[in-house]
Amino acid sequence: MIKKGTKEIRYKIWLLCVVLFVIAGIYPAKAKIKSYKKDNYGVTFILDKGLMNIKVCRDDIIEVKYTILNSFQNKPSLVVNNKWKTSVFQLIENKTQLIITTSKLKVLVNKATNAITYTDLKGKEITSEDKDNNKTITPAIIAGINTYNVSTRFNSPANEALYGLGCHPTDSLSINYKGRNQDMAIKYMTGAIPVLLSTKGYGLLWDNYSASNFYGAEANNTKFKYVSESGKQVDYYFFYGPGFDQIINLYRIATGKAPMYAKWAFGLFQSQDRYMTQDEVFSVKDNYRKNHIPVDVIVQDWYYWDPFPIGVHVMNPARYPDPKKMVDELHKANIHGMISIWPVFGKGTKNFDALKKIGGLTSITWDNVVTHTFDTYYDAHNPKARELYWDQARDSLIKRFGWDAWWVDQCEPDNGTLLDERRKADFSVGKGIDYFNTYSLEHSKGIYQGWRRDIPGKRAFFLIRQSFAGEQRNAATLWSSDIFCSFGALKSQVPQGINACASGIPYWTSDIGGYQYYWKAPDWSKPEFRELFTRWFQFGAFCPVFRIHGKGERALFSNNWDVATKATLLKYDKLRYRLLPYIYSLAGKTTQENYTMMRSLAFDFGDDANIYNIPDQYMFGPAFLVNPVTGQGKTSRKVYLPKSANWYDFWTGQQIKGGQTIDATAPISTMPLYIRAGSIIPMGPDIEYATQKTNKIIELRIYPGANGQFKFYEDENDNYNYEKGQYTTFTLTWNDKQHILTVSDTKGHFPGMLKQRTFNVIIVNGSHGSSGDIVNKADKTFNYTGKTLSVKI
Repeated sequence: MIKKGTKEIRYKIWLLCVVLFVIAGIYPAKAKIKSYKKDNYGVTFILDKGLMNIKVCRDDIIEVKYTILNSFQNKPSLVVNNKWKTSVFQLIENKTQLIITTSKLKVLVNKATNAITYTDLKGKEITSEDKDNNKTITPAIIAGINTYNVSTRFNSPANEALYGLGCHPTDSLSINYKGRNQDMAIKYMTGAIPVLLSTKGYGLLWDNYSASNFYGAEANNTKFKYVSESGKQVDYYFFYGPGFDQIINLYRIATGKAPMYAKWAFGLFQSQDRYMTQDEVFSVKDNYRKNHIPVDVIVQDWYYWDPFPIGVHVMNPARYPDPKKMVDELHKANIHGMISIWPVFGKGTKNFDALKKIGGLTSITWDNVVTHTFDTYYDAHNPKARELYWDQARDSLIKRFGWDAWWVDQCEPDNGTLLDERRKADFSVGKGIDYFNTYSLEHSKGIYQGWRRDIPGKRAFFLIRQSFAGEQRNAATLWSSDIFCSFGALKSQVPQGINACASGIPYWTSDIGGYQYYWKAPDWSKPEFRELFTRWFQFGAFCPVFRIHGKGERALFSNNWDVATKATLLKYDKLRYRLLPYIYSLAGKTTQENYTMMRSLAFDFGDDANIYNIPDQYMFGPAFLVNPVTGQGKTSRKVYLPKSANWYDFWTGQQIKGGQTIDATAPISTMPLYIRAGSIIPMGPDIEYATQKTNKIIELRIYPGANGQFKFYEDENDNYNYEKGQYTTFTLTWNDKQHILTVSDTKGHFPGMLKQRTFNVIIVNGSHGSSGDIVNKADKTFNYTGKTLSVKI
């Protein structure tokens, strides 16, 4: 029996411990190394206060764990799924430090402070932990829960730039995290991907799932710190590039590859909040097709179940009398269907009761803004609940009616401002405070695994409102949530998309035009909103996923658009479709080589300090420098052309020397686009859906002035046979000095592959080969049958 007052005494003792540890945090006592033990994976250090382990996952990936407790947590990572093999490394000791050496880098551990310094093999510092306050674990009480704050602190030189950390839709600050802070708690309109890339050639992944904060302005911007509110150990991964592409490659080696999407997923998505009836969906389909406007997907947004409770997984038969026929008719028109399904359940429904019976519900509720009820989230961390959730949605909607994609909405989970209720919630794996940020990751894991097992011939595509590290392996596209219809919101989207992709999530999109205007639809017929939509659409055409969504009619055939607006929108829609051979090849490279399609300028120009703080320019693949216009009424904008290349104006063919800032002309019909000299861009014919024509005839644009290469990728456009090696690639190489184009042997095979194709080669020169229009007269035309050939042009 517990005596009266025992709880109060324990609580006071805990508070005293907290105070002492706060003091210790202000005046930290260094944890010295007492002894160490090497094994085939790394080195474990016995400290005078706790333990530290350095695991050599690979010669360029290091995991660091630290705790003040007697042992490390023995739970598998939810993020890192690589089962590391033993690594080859050397360990030597001198008077002040221990040195771990791999074939790529050195890890130096200070004996007196346990601070870690990472260097290359020549001893040049890559980065280092703070010598005094590098890794800390401090008792804390949060939402009435006894826990520990955990933090790491790194030194940051003045000439370092930092990118990543996910998508934060309303963040209007600079793209560079050097010198600024960021909330890293996933909630409505705020994301978090704890991955950081540095221009010093390294990346960091913090393997902690609680609400966290990044502090980039420590000690007058000479240090940065990552603090998680709950955990029993520091746990982070260090990736050594030094290039950004290699850092992202290592991140995906650790956390999983992004699977291929079907080719249709790179066409236009038409969505609206919301189509109310089956007939309305048919009308959208018919208007796109009869007007010959390219589109590939029509989306059914929420409340198709109304007036039934959420989670019932029923399309109201009064408004959708035959959902299977509806989806079949989309397919007959070569259009795919995506439907929104939430992880939330109304009480008293059959699905709610089935989940409750297996302990598959949480105490987290969503304040239903339509029915004014509090509906319940299922436990996505519970494997049995994930399986049941998938079974329910599969049998009621996905497989039953033949939907092609799933809009995974409301998956933060969003319970408004009641964040402490999320912290106190009980998941099957533990308290919500320790799994604050991983709901979406586990939710998409369940539906992806179910899809792969039960719908094996159709590639999965999931549109996710908030993603966490590792979610790319679940076929997730991150969408930037319910953003405002304004130029300010558009301006914020550009760096958010860039940083989301720099966090290792390759597929990102925003609601073209913005989602809501004071929670209503703007008047899209007004000139200012036509301008906003046009500028956003131009940007969207050069995002990994190209998607219209929001309140109010904004389809490309809409009468809200005047003739000039429609012409501009159609111009960019057709350009997107002409670029599908280029884009789909980049998608293949993303899956096969862990590539990044939407590229921070630091991927390609990391040695050019002039690019570090540019928030609104990025590379789309290796060729396109994209420069969205995000200011109302603007007809020009400043564009910096990185200095390591020369450039072509895509619209005029004008050649411009790199290393300068120019005033780029940008009337409403034009978003400035520049092509890097040496680029090779394969372009297809005018089409109305992604698979309408094969790549039998390719217009191949070459931008002379430098040598160049491009790897062309093809497969069956859907299914997972590519995982069995059923795809093809060939490499196009341009020798600028000799003006010779070489096409390599085709590698690989798949059923139905082209055995012969025609290349119409265009050497861009001024207006010849400029803009998105098909060039009528090629500089060279030749046939290719899969065998190496070289052509002098």
